[in-house]
Amino acid sequence: MRVLALDTSTSAVQAALVDLDGPAFEPELFLTSFRREIDGRGHVEKLGPFIEACLADAGRTVKDVDAVVAGVGPGPFTGLRVGMVTAAAFADGAGVPVYGVCSLDAIGGNTRGRALVATDARRKEIYWAVYEDGVREGEPQVGKPADLPETRADYAIGEGAAKYAAEMPVPAETGAAYPDLVKLVELAAPRLLADAPTEKLTPLYLRRPDAQPAKDVVPPAAASGT
Repeated sequence: MRVLALDTSTSAVQAALVDLDGPAFEPELFLTSFRREIDGRGHVEKLGPFIEACLADAGRTVKDVDAVVAGVGPGPFTGLRVGMVTAAAFADGAGVPVYGVCSLDAIGGNTRGRALVATDARRKEIYWAVYEDGVREGEPQVGKPADLPETRADYAIGEGAAKYAAEMPVPAETGAAYPDLVKLVELAAPRLLADAPTEKLTPLYLRRPDAQPAKDVVPPAAASGT
């Protein structure tokens, strides 16, 4: 199965083709092509060409893609919307299913020990969640680093952790980590390999005071390919 993976929940504009094989409980994943650029204002201009470049690098066309997986945030409105609308439109045009995965999980899923994953929410805030050996505890949150509750995390990782390292309640890794597109596909693998129905992509904006997932950004018809 060949999967197009996209994430624009952070300042990293990302696209990849990932080959997926094996049983759902132990999938095998291979990164066949990848594009990333750190540009918080370049999502609209760069994502489409990145998809085309990934297909060209792999010697594939749109018809060779079997499914699409998109990071659904949390993330700032404009950038996140670009990735999700693009994912739904591509899936609709190709007649393939699309699935959403929490973008923080594509960072936290690779961590060990007790980790605080934080991305940049702008306005001097972060989107964050705590992971125990790669498994998220609770729902993603948004807030100022200095106002975070006790997390008992051993360290912090992510673009937000690096940017606000001096304000984080635990030691922060200085190098910015971004959602891993192979991990994004791995987290969607049970649905992909089970041929689960296509999904409505629901973004996680979390911005206060409306700290709830927004309504579906993509009409059901677009998401379902009907």
